[in-house]
Amino acid sequence: MLDPVAWQGVAQEVSTGALPGWDRVEEIVREAHLRYSSERGGRVADYIPILAEADPELFGLAVIEVGGGLHDAGDAMHAFSIQSISKMFVYALAIQEHGHERVREIVGVNNTGLAFNSVVALELNDGHPMNPMVNAGAIATTGLIPGATPDEQWVCIRDGLSAFAGRPLALDDVVYSSEAATNDRNRAFGRLLRSYGRLDGDPDAVVDVYTRQCALSVTAHDLAVMGATLADGGVNPVTGERVVSEEVCRDTLAVVASTGLYERSGDWLFEIGLPAKSGVAGGIVAIAPGKGAVAGFSPRLDEAGNSVRSQMAIGYLSRALGLNLFASVPARDATGALSAPLEEK
Repeated sequence: MLDPVAWQGVAQEVSTGALPGWDRVEEIVREAHLRYSSERGGRVADYIPILAEADPELFGLAVIEVGGGLHDAGDAMHAFSIQSISKMFVYALAIQEHGHERVREIVGVNNTGLAFNSVVALELNDGHPMNPMVNAGAIATTGLIPGATPDEQWVCIRDGLSAFAGRPLALDDVVYSSEAATNDRNRAFGRLLRSYGRLDGDPDAVVDVYTRQCALSVTAHDLAVMGATLADGGVNPVTGERVVSEEVCRDTLAVVASTGLYERSGDWLFEIGLPAKSGVAGGIVAIAPGKGAVAGFSPRLDEAGNSVRSQMAIGYLSRALGLNLFASVPARDATGALSAPLEEK
């Protein structure tokens, strides 16, 4: 394991680049929405009964710049449940509260290579959740949120995610009731985590808080603001409020880059080049540090549970807006000429 102590005391520099002008970003967002509006691939999630009722034709996109620029297209203001996207922001709150090392002791940072609800992944690792984006790791993370009672933990999560969104977020009671009636596997995760000493308190109570966090109602616009807060070093670019520290943003985005789209995370990073998190209600948010965030919403999902239209549109925006973290061009000198090869310098 890499030892972070080795870099203590070393000053950290960042390189973030910039987005095109506001008008050009607005134009590209609308182009992306139009381009993929006719896509019909995928199917609406049905393992949570209420999600099966979603309109498969809904499609919204949003881009929020770290400077506060707002760009919405289509159904960007349509409300849906945040689902697994909540995992990313609750993880950030847990690190803010307990620190880098303590959270890593409880929840790892490596991809399982298996489905998000795999019991095998937990058992193979002696009860240590491999990352906070799969259900077992997310439940363990929720258990780390401060509060003397489950209700206090819930309020901490609701208020924390509201600060990321820049507005009060509310529980969708219908979604919560539907999920609470069908979350037997998550309750099993809670008990299994407790048996391995990875969860304090009543496991059913922790799972109930986790179920509530997944049922928070958001829009694609909200998700883009939340993502842009991580992109802006923890400061909400709309409200100006500091939500978490710069270090928390770095840790969160590193984990999300490798695990945010479950077993498809490697494909996503290879093709799109951005940390991103998806949810089975059809939302995806992708973050470009120092630039902003892109969010999509469309209920048709692929076999891994990721929105088909949102993936396509965010991929288009990543290329058109220059968001890919791994993209570069040859360096040029002050005259604009290509830099000379090393042996000629």
